[in-house]
Amino acid sequence: MHTQTQLARHRMTELHRQARAHRLAAEARPPRQELRTRLGWTLVEVGLRLAAPAPATP
Repeated sequence: MHTQTQLARHRMTELHRQARAHRLAAEARPPRQELRTRLGWTLVEVGLRLAAPAPATP
């Protein structure tokens, strides 16, 4: 086999390995959208509490 062919084959093997590792890592990660949604609604709730008038003290 020619040297260039061997190098190209090795590079493709390495890229496939990296892609597989990336896919496995992405599957293990929790979805970020859910976290963003929960954080967003929490900020809305806090903002509404801060904007509400203070209750009258008897």
